Amino acid sequence: MALTCFIRYQIDPFQRAAFQAYAEAWGRIIPRCGGQLIGYFLPHEGSNDIAWGLIGFEDLAAYERYRAALRRDPDGRANFEEARQHRFILREERSWLEDVAGTRDRPAECRP
Repeated sequence: MALTCFIRYQIDPFQRAAFQAYAEAWGRIIPRCGGQLIGYFLPHEGSNDIAWGLIGFEDLAAYERYRAALRRDPDGRANFEEARQHRFILREERSWLEDVAGTRDRPAECRP
């Protein structure tokens, strides 16, 4: 069973650039530690303080291996510390979703 960790962030809208740098750093760290980064997403229109991150795993055991690797990763620890010091993340919620087979990572078949 493939799983996706869906992270909803409430961010300080005045520190959007700081959150963007934080997300970009995860773009290097997460794959190195064993997670499949689906992406981070910043607010564009509508609410200006909600962002998302999606990370895929084969199963919960893969997630536990990822978490152990993340704790050992100096860049990962530094990124968490940056967020803690600058407080650009106001709230974080995690949900676990089961991937529906055959629906993830499908390329577009017709381009407008």
